[in-house]
Amino acid sequence: MQLATDNFSEKNILGQGGFGKVYKGVLSDNTKVAVKRLTDFESPGGDAAFQREVEMISVAVHRNLLRLIGFCTTATERLLVYPFMQNLSVAYRLRELKPGEPVLAWPARKRIALGAARGLEYLHEHCNPKIIHRDVKAANVLLDEDFEAVVGDFGLAKLVDVRRTNVTTQVRGTMGHIAPEYLSTGKSSERTDVFGYGIMLLELVTGQRAIDFSRLEDEDDVLLLDHVKNLEREKMLDAIVDRNLNKNYIMQEVEAMIQVALLCTQSSPEDRPAMSEVVRMLEGEGLAERWEEWQHVEVMRRQEYERMQRRFEWGEDSMYNQDAIELSGGR
Repeated sequence: MQLATDNFSEKNILGQGGFGKVYKGVLSDNTKVAVKRLTDFESPGGDAAFQREVEMISVAVHRNLLRLIGFCTTATERLLVYPFMQNLSVAYRLRELKPGEPVLAWPARKRIALGAARGLEYLHEHCNPKIIHRDVKAANVLLDEDFEAVVGDFGLAKLVDVRRTNVTTQVRGTMGHIAPEYLSTGKSSERTDVFGYGIMLLELVTGQRAIDFSRLEDEDDVLLLDHVKNLEREKMLDAIVDRNLNKNYIMQEVEAMIQVALLCTQSSPEDRPAMSEVVRMLEGEGLAERWEEWQHVEVMRRQEYERMQRRFEWGEDSMYNQDAIELSGGR
């Protein structure tokens, strides 16, 4: 692996995440690979536990999941070897393109949404034991030579001892993508992945980051989810579609993708669809009914919120604007 990556040369770094750095490598037969060098890897069960987890990841084989092709473990190193993904990641294609590189067209974005959903469905519903990703986002959805979605970094949360990392809590994930219940309790489930997937759909539609402080300049919401919710309420979805698409998209398809995203990112995990249902909705089945239900609940929530606000404002008025009342007769 040292030979393949030119002794883990800085110039071969493809990316860096919570689990360590990823290097581009070339094997002796000229096969290009991506080598993930894990940091803070000392797990309580040592080598045996590491190998068990690696085996679990390696049996998750699906066309929309990144295949583990090898691993290496020594006293000081833990390396995972994956195929090299020629078109890097969705995040790269949306926001880090070099001049002259093509923009991700709308049909490709639709295909990526469906492919990533199928990969996650496989992890949740066809792996035994099921695998929860814990960090679903555009940077972890890779793209092969045909721009097919390949979900990477799944199963890694168990390979790294959370107590030894520099993360302040046991929550593994990326701000803006983390489901509220995971943030408050540290407990993850398939539904926390569904939330992260919904945010990734919004990234695909808008090309924007899940959390972006520069939006404050236009008095918009820092969180992409809140920003999209407000524009959806005001029926201004046109305003948030990625400008790089130059209006080359079908608005009904954009609306459908946003609807699926908002269903996936409901604050209560029980209300979110399972990934198998997400796949069906993206294929055009059952979305209208779920969306109608969602809108009905949202309207009731909004009315309740406005009622509470009015009550609060009325309460403030009654406290601070007490006019003197003339009483009749002596007391």
